[in-house]
Amino acid sequence: MTGIVLLAGLGTGLGLWLIVVGWFPRRPRLDRALDAPYGLARAADPNTEGQPAGWTGRWGRPAVRWLRRAGLPLASTRRDLAAVDKPVDVHLAEQATAAVCGLLLPPSACALLALVGAGTGLTVPAAASLIFGVVGFLAPELSVRSEAAKHRAAFRDALSSFLDLVVISLASGSGVDQALDDAAKVGSGPAYTELRYALTEARLARVAPWDILAALGRRVGVAELQQLAATVGLAGTEGAKVRTSLRARAIALRARQLTDAEGEANAATERMALPIVALFAGFLIFLGYPAVAAVLSGL
Repeated sequence: MTGIVLLAGLGTGLGLWLIVVGWFPRRPRLDRALDAPYGLARAADPNTEGQPAGWTGRWGRPAVRWLRRAGLPLASTRRDLAAVDKPVDVHLAEQATAAVCGLLLPPSACALLALVGAGTGLTVPAAASLIFGVVGFLAPELSVRSEAAKHRAAFRDALSSFLDLVVISLASGSGVDQALDDAAKVGSGPAYTELRYALTEARLARVAPWDILAALGRRVGVAELQQLAATVGLAGTEGAKVRTSLRARAIALRARQLTDAEGEANAATERMALPIVALFAGFLIFLGYPAVAAVLSGL
């Protein structure tokens, strides 16, 4: 009995130590800090085979090749990973680590309960392990999907102002390329950073900026950016006047954002109705229970 208690204490101490190490990692070495641009460039590639970042990525790395052979991740998940610039290997490693943690959590809890004499049998831990394993495996998937949706929404918000700035630059007599560069330099935030990087890449590679913007729109999953690239491409190749078209696209994009915001507000209002109804029902129960109890006791 003493040996089991010592083993449980050792495992608990090791787990707490790992949690502290994961929450408060030590500072990187100077040579690794100097190599940070190279590491960030590899991390931006969704198909990189480099070392996954974080303890969940390191622990789940051996299972990455098996998950790849199983056809994971799906095409929709790959698009979401590309939108948030998260490597596929890191995502799969996190899924594997979360699934294993979910599988081991119920047996560990049942073992601790058995030490104090509260046995639960084998059926409950086995069923709970399967449920927690599936939930742990799907948790990184849902997290990436939520992050990608937020990133696309923020990108659309920035694109609306970017279109307005492009229209203003075109109205002042600037060319298409100059208008795009000037508009990208004004704004701030992740979306404007990606736009500036794409336009700089187009300038250095001596390719049409609308081609790079279209590629960025496909990677991020923002159809409005692809439409912008197509419209600007007509101006660059066919000489079409696009100022009116871009202004119309900006107005339509803002109208869509306003509609989405109103829909989210209405949905939040409807979700608030359920807690209010539950509170009202509980209030009625507390008021009516003494009277009902008195009537029933008098029968």
